[in-house]
This record gives sequence, structure tokens and C-alpha cells, in this order.
Amino acid sequence: MIRIGILGDIGSGKSYIANNFGYPVFNADHEVSKLYKKDKKIFKKLKRKLPEYISSFPINKNEITKAILSNKVNLKKIITIVHLEIKKALKLFLKKNKNKEIVILDIPLLLENKINKKNDILVFVDSKKKDIEKRLKKRRNFNSNLINKFRKVQLKIDYKKKKSNYIIKNSFKKKPVKKAIIKIINKVL
Repeated sequence: MIRIGILGDIGSGKSYIANNFGYPVFNADHEVSKLYKKDKKIFKKLKRKLPEYISSFPINKNEITKAILSNKVNLKKIITIVHLEIKKALKLFLKKNKNKEIVILDIPLLLENKINKKNDILVFVDSKKKDIEKRLKKRRNFNSNLINKFRKVQLKIDYKKKKSNYIIKNSFKKKPVKKAIIKIINKVL
């Protein structure tokens, strides 16, 4: 099984690129949302660590946002608790898809949390800064302070780019993206 990890800035279109590969995708952001909605154990752990912010189940994303914005240590607490469960979900995903030729890992902190393996293929999604900003502002719960906090726990973009085996220029147009993906698939298979 070939593991392809998708890297890039927040809002660069990592999930869009991941979904266009046409192979099973592990999307860490979706997994975190599921944990907040369905996992009572996560709720209890977060409530214990952040009692002044987390009050009811399912976990309200606004409570998580307030916790992160009020104190930089809170984000680390949340990541520590959630990260273990994401690793378990990833293990299940890999087991379920063990006979697939390729799997796509859409995990924002792939390198930061050392989830990647030595022989993973890393693809960097390169988008123009103005396109990223425009896309981020369209998000329902856009909060520039929150995005800046997330960027602070991530490795520098240049470092991720350097570490990558391939770079896809994301113009947010389907044809050039598909072309770039086909090129990568042909090289790795």
C-alpha cells in the first residue's frame, strides 16, 4: 500500500486535492468533528482539562474555539487528547484499506505529530496567498485569530514544501489539478 500524505497551508485546498485522487482518504478534520459529536470519552477528558470551557455533550465547536483563543496552552491540551483518538482512527482506516493500492492521508499535523512513515509520498498543495485568504473568509466560522493559533502549532510552510516529493499548484480548477494528480499517480505506481 502506498501512503500519500497531503501537506499545505490552512485553506490551501488539501482536502479538495485529497478527494480528487480517487483513492480512500483519511480526513483528520472530519474524524475530529465525529469525535466531538459522538465520543463521550473525549468529552469527559476535555471537560476535565478545560472545565471552564467545555460544558455539554455533544461538544460545541464554539466552546473549543473560546478555549483555544483564551490561552495558547489550551490548544496543546486539546491536541494531546484528540491526537490519540485520531491515531486509533487512522490505524482502523489503514487496516480497513490494507488491500488498496494507494491511500490518501489528509492530516493537517502529519509531520508535526510524526504520523508519517519514512517511505510515505508527500504532496505539497501550493496555493496563492490571496486565494487562500479569500477561501478562508468564505468559511462559515472564519476567525483569523483562531487560524493564526493553528498556524503557530504547524511547521513552517517552506519546510513542508522542502520535505515534499511532489508539489501541486492549486488554482482551484479541476482540470489542472486532475492532470497533476495523474502525473503523480503514474510516477508512484
